[in-house]
Amino acid sequence: MPMSRFLRQVAAALCLPFLLSLAGVAAAQSKPARSDVGADSGTSILWVGNSFFYYNNSMHGHYNDLVRVGEPGAKNRGTSVTISGSGLDWHDMAAYLQPDGIGKYSFVPGNKIVFNPPGRQFDTVIMMDCSQCPVHPQLAAAFHATVKKDAAIIAKYGARPVLFMSWAYKDAPEMTAQLAEQYTIAGNANDALVIPAGLAFAKAIARRPELELYQPDKRHPTLAGTYLAACTTYATIRKKSPVGIKYDAGLGAELATFLQTVAADTVKEYFAQ
Repeated sequence: MPMSRFLRQVAAALCLPFLLSLAGVAAAQSKPARSDVGADSGTSILWVGNSFFYYNNSMHGHYNDLVRVGEPGAKNRGTSVTISGSGLDWHDMAAYLQPDGIGKYSFVPGNKIVFNPPGRQFDTVIMMDCSQCPVHPQLAAAFHATVKKDAAIIAKYGARPVLFMSWAYKDAPEMTAQLAEQYTIAGNANDALVIPAGLAFAKAIARRPELELYQPDKRHPTLAGTYLAACTTYATIRKKSPVGIKYDAGLGAELATFLQTVAADTVKEYFAQ
């Protein structure tokens, strides 16, 4: 047998168990075990991820505006730590959560700086891996190992670990179910809440196929995509529907209401037991 053919067969045999595990979405852990973030809904959040977070002036900023407009007077603070193209294993979670480190002061209206109380700065940490890492044959194991390690660091710090389920590539819609499965498994294994943003993307596309949620690269989000993900995060973290919140990110009331509704419906269905 030619060596090249032999190597291809070996590679296929090694990948088969992984591919089969992704195929059995409905039969495996498709429902989350956790549906809340604890006693409070996360008044200070650290977002750890990559360019999927920082596109369109940062997803955490849109989430903050949803809280600001939807819940006037509610305490909420967010900080985003992102590395372009990164996997979760590129981030040093222990360093980010050092007491009196990241988050020790905030910028407030009037170009003023307010120093926050010393000690633990965050009560929730939202984590996202690279866009295909959780379902990549060479990187999936690192995804689960890193979530386990980081969730333990976050819990020891006294905060709640949360996973952000990213969306499929525009030209690879089969990634939706694959990513949903792996993020749900990781969430259930590590007592972590899961934000079903990827499922919200799929639902929005199914309801309104002409709506563009992707940049021309078919990976990164348009403003509508970022807003949809922020609404899904709001519905998950705050345990409230975003429908009716007047903040529309400049998208217009009709489109904002559609995206808010998709987010609310997705979260309700994902956490239904």
